[in-house]
Amino acid sequence: MAFVVLFGILGGLALLLIVTLLRRSRNQTESAEGLRIEEQARLQASRDRVSFSTIAMHNAPPSASDAHHRRR
Repeated sequence: MAFVVLFGILGGLALLLIVTLLRRSRNQTESAEGLRIEEQARLQASRDRVSFSTIAMHNAPPSASDAHHRRR
């Protein structure tokens, strides 16, 4: 009896996941303006990942706004 309940719950979760994924795939942008906005956001996110990466941040020299002030 426990296996029937377990498989019933797993089947219900699988069905819920399938319905959720199918509904999500229908919400795509169809207008050209929306596609341009999405493309710009994707490109900006890519630039931000490069600009603010660990390597970019830790290899830069300290600036006046940083907490790395010289001790006198």
